[in-house]
Amino acid sequence: MSEWFTRWFGREYLEIYPHRDEAEARRVVRMIRNTIDLDPDGRALDLACGSGRHVRALNKHVWTVGLDLSMDLLKIAMAESPGTSFVRADMRDLPFARSSLDLVVNLFTSFGYFSSDEENRMVLSEVSRVLKCGGTFVIDYLNADHVRAALVAHDSQKVGSRMVTQDRRITADGRYVEKVISAPGLPRPFLERVRMFEPEDLRCLLHDAGFTIHHELGDYDAAPLTLDSPRAIFFAQRSC
Repeated sequence: MSEWFTRWFGREYLEIYPHRDEAEARRVVRMIRNTIDLDPDGRALDLACGSGRHVRALNKHVWTVGLDLSMDLLKIAMAESPGTSFVRADMRDLPFARSSLDLVVNLFTSFGYFSSDEENRMVLSEVSRVLKCGGTFVIDYLNADHVRAALVAHDSQKVGSRMVTQDRRITADGRYVEKVISAPGLPRPFLERVRMFEPEDLRCLLHDAGFTIHHELGDYDAAPLTLDSPRAIFFAQRSC
């Protein structure tokens, strides 16, 4: 596999982004709990769980399994959460039975990574397959309008003991936002590349995958989704 995400999401990722921490995860889970009822007897999946911070926060309220492709991040998750369930798999082919889950969350722009829209649709189709009738999918995504308005093309900041440089751009066709991260001690510059789905695109993708949207939020404090919102967060129910 040669996709960018197979090379980037390792220990270096956590070192570069130490602010993505447990407190932020608890804030996101609090937003979810304030929007929907979590069944303590239900079963949840954190799709693209990384090092497991959202799994740990969710597990206090509902049994949760974490899934990610990065073995490096999963090793950290398992070490920090003994006894918690984690699975290594590709989100385009989920290793769960049909209608086996009550809740799936996909947080902090962990969608839109693939080179074709069909592959991104496959992810939503798989989520729909594994959710029970009436189950909830929470997708927390970038807001394309906000990204375009607030994009900083270049910055450098000190993280720990090293200076981290980030160069950002929107591709000429307007379909992707790309970021190149470089810093002393990294084996090479790393690329992040995410599809710039508009909120209306996400609504259509969710509808086509068999979901009905019930809530649209614009940040982790549950403000309504607007053009200026930093996030585009959808709570969608699998149609029966």
